[in-house]
Amino acid sequence: MSLFTIVQPGRTGAAIQEKIERKVESVNRQAVSRGTQAVNALRNAELEVLKGQRSGRVYRKPHSKASYTASAPGEPPARRTGNLRLHWNGKVIKERTSGGGLNITAELESQEPYAGILEHGSRRMAPRPFVEKIKEKAMPEIKKIYGKPYRT
Repeated sequence: MSLFTIVQPGRTGAAIQEKIERKVESVNRQAVSRGTQAVNALRNAELEVLKGQRSGRVYRKPHSKASYTASAPGEPPARRTGNLRLHWNGKVIKERTSGGGLNITAELESQEPYAGILEHGSRRMAPRPFVEKIKEKAMPEIKKIYGKPYRT
């Protein structure tokens, strides 16, 4: 697609402006799509980080004869009920810039109220950090997503 088009005299500036606006909108749509892909990469990384065995104490599950191994301080949280792994919301936040472009933020947030306690710890429990581990695991894929050239 060419940026220049043969137009009637006097309409050249308007035609070029129209083409530029269409190209900006095309790139904006692609950027939003990449934001969605980045959220998906974060979600996949979250599932990886929060799976697997841990090396902490062994506890009995409440109201059951089954047991589970808790996480040790510094490890990502162990899975007892699975709620932390299952309850996440991802969204893409779009903010218009002065030039007509977009700033895109890909966000993944846990809906479990105890996620912050696990991440930062409490008076009675050492932190079980997982947020930075999720970011680290997702970052190579996110860089690939945003590193692709835009189609114009």
